[in-house]
Amino acid sequence: MQSKKSLMVWSMVVMWCLLFASVFGQVKVRIMGFGGIDQNIVEELIQKFVTPKLKGIQVVYEPVQGDYQQVLLNSLSAGTVADLFYMDIFWAQNVIKSGRVEPLDSYLASSKILKKEDIIPSLINAFTVDGKVYGIPKDFNTLALFYNKDIFDEAKVKYPDENDTWDTLEAKLKEVKSKVKNVEGMALAPDFARMGAFAYANGWEPIVNDTSNLEDPKFVEAFNWYTGLKKKGLGVMPGDIGQGWGGGAFATEKVAVCIEGAWILGFLKDNAPNLKYGATLLPKSPKTKERGNFIFTVAWGIYAGSKVKKEAFQVLELLTSPEAQQFVLERGLALPSRKALINNPYFKKQEPAAQANYVVFRGASDKYVKPFFFQIYGGEWMGPINTAMTEVMSGQKTPEKAIKEANAQLAIKMKELREKVKK
Repeated sequence: MQSKKSLMVWSMVVMWCLLFASVFGQVKVRIMGFGGIDQNIVEELIQKFVTPKLKGIQVVYEPVQGDYQQVLLNSLSAGTVADLFYMDIFWAQNVIKSGRVEPLDSYLASSKILKKEDIIPSLINAFTVDGKVYGIPKDFNTLALFYNKDIFDEAKVKYPDENDTWDTLEAKLKEVKSKVKNVEGMALAPDFARMGAFAYANGWEPIVNDTSNLEDPKFVEAFNWYTGLKKKGLGVMPGDIGQGWGGGAFATEKVAVCIEGAWILGFLKDNAPNLKYGATLLPKSPKTKERGNFIFTVAWGIYAGSKVKKEAFQVLELLTSPEAQQFVLERGLALPSRKALINNPYFKKQEPAAQANYVVFRGASDKYVKPFFFQIYGGEWMGPINTAMTEVMSGQKTPEKAIKEANAQLAIKMKELREKVKK
């Protein structure tokens, strides 16, 4: 009797164990990223491309509203960070060097879905430190030259194209300005995030041996050309026409061209639906005959202290699989990081947005393309340069004086930031 009763108890224990396993036995992979539109994108990708293929793995997206970087840093310090998380190129290297991000090389070597060679080199290199890969870019942006077709047509001036140099583009703007009333040439945002691409085209390096390098002739020449367009009457700062950025100025149809990324496309669709625009690669430096550009991107990283790193990588590779990136591209949500997609049929469409996205995609392969980050110095590094550009274009200072003072300010600021990091 006792034996029979024991058997019944044991059967119930087994049944409850099986039930517990079916309900609670899934491995949970937590993902940390942005809220808003990004949340909708990632959750849809999880539903379509991850959950159907990963049985026994529960994927939970944890969107962060507000200051994502600060929330991430706090959770990394506390050890409560998600297993898989976003790393913005702007500050990723500082996080990577903290030792809290898992190297991905061994995972990539054994993956049948994702290899290092699949990703555009300039993107994957941006998340490579000391020869090891720490992040997989999910999508990206670069800068392109957007132009108003109606303005150029009215002036009977040839559209800007990828054969232009700074000089030939300037000549086109001069001709447009002389033939079309109440129109400015270029939207000249006083921002290194735009002007810096031209300095890079000259082969300039921003930081050499932890020293600011603004007085290098390669930088000076690009700075003078960009800000000089304002002095020549061939450009205007967006603020001078009541706008906060180049895209806003372009949408007013008061400027012929602007320098922006693919993020302008949705804005134009909503705010200037009748504007006829085109896009082309940035003009080349007359000296080097090459283009410069920035890479703006966010990558997936895995927490080095995660208990489910293997499963987290499985989620990562499905979120960046060819099928997932094809879906993202066709939805017009972002540009995929896989280099093979440059031959995608989407880019063959003649609609303006598709053609502009193709230009932005190609921009990642220019010779002097650099990630949008500045070592340990972060966004503060750009401040003195942006101030110098504003001072020159508003006529407050000469380029020589503004550059010299900005370089001196940067030297002080960089020293302070290095000491801060040591503490």
